[in-house]
Amino acid sequence: MAVHAHPDDEVIGTGGMLARYSDEGIRTVLVTCTNGEQGDGPDGVKPGEPGHDEAAVSQVRLAELRESAGHLGISDVELLGYRDSGMEGWNANKHPEAFANTPVDVAAAKLAVLIERYRPQVVVTYDEKGGYGHPDHVQAHRVAVAAVELSGIPDKLYYTAIPRSWMRTMSDYMREAGVQDAEDWEIPDEYGTPDELVTTILDVSLYSERKLKAIEAHGSQGDSAFILGMPDEVQRLFFSGEAYTRQLCKVQAPDHEDDLFAGLR
Repeated sequence: MAVHAHPDDEVIGTGGMLARYSDEGIRTVLVTCTNGEQGDGPDGVKPGEPGHDEAAVSQVRLAELRESAGHLGISDVELLGYRDSGMEGWNANKHPEAFANTPVDVAAAKLAVLIERYRPQVVVTYDEKGGYGHPDHVQAHRVAVAAVELSGIPDKLYYTAIPRSWMRTMSDYMREAGVQDAEDWEIPDEYGTPDELVTTILDVSLYSERKLKAIEAHGSQGDSAFILGMPDEVQRLFFSGEAYTRQLCKVQAPDHEDDLFAGLR
């Protein structure tokens, strides 16, 4: 079970994992916490700008989510149905029904019901920073951790990670290849996960094309499709692996894994 904040979050960090385990015959469940109301409208119209219709944006994004899930072979998609809180500092943060303002125990109880229904051996979500600090990502982390503890069912819990060495490799490649705006890929030293904390690296290179198709499915969101404009070599680098930090393990498993189900098979 992967717990994500918005429609489209499922692809970058966990799309290969979901496709891989689906192909192996493992039931894959995606829980999306919000409906993505604060995403882009037609022609890239942003929230608060004329022509931005939250209900219409949500409808489009949830349809895109279903298409993406099809490319990744996800068995079941569940929606918690909360309101998108928007990026940090947006007015949407103040909405009383925003996901980030929902009591953690209330949302965790809803998620725990799904955990009890599907009984996943493995749950994956964001780290305590939500990857990059998005309020809904941070909230999804809190809710997922609380639901895992409440249910007591999963054997293993993981946080998604981007090893700092991967970020440096990507930055160096973009600069050496002379990619336009490569200076935007100067990665701060504190960004990403320290390599020594990464416990699990999955080879998902066989699923890069399916990840690309899943990103293309989220065509209404230009920000999520930035990688589609990169050279093929960069796309392969970006999509060949996925990394995680293991937080809970009730079984015997190696310190460093290449399989989330290590110790469970």
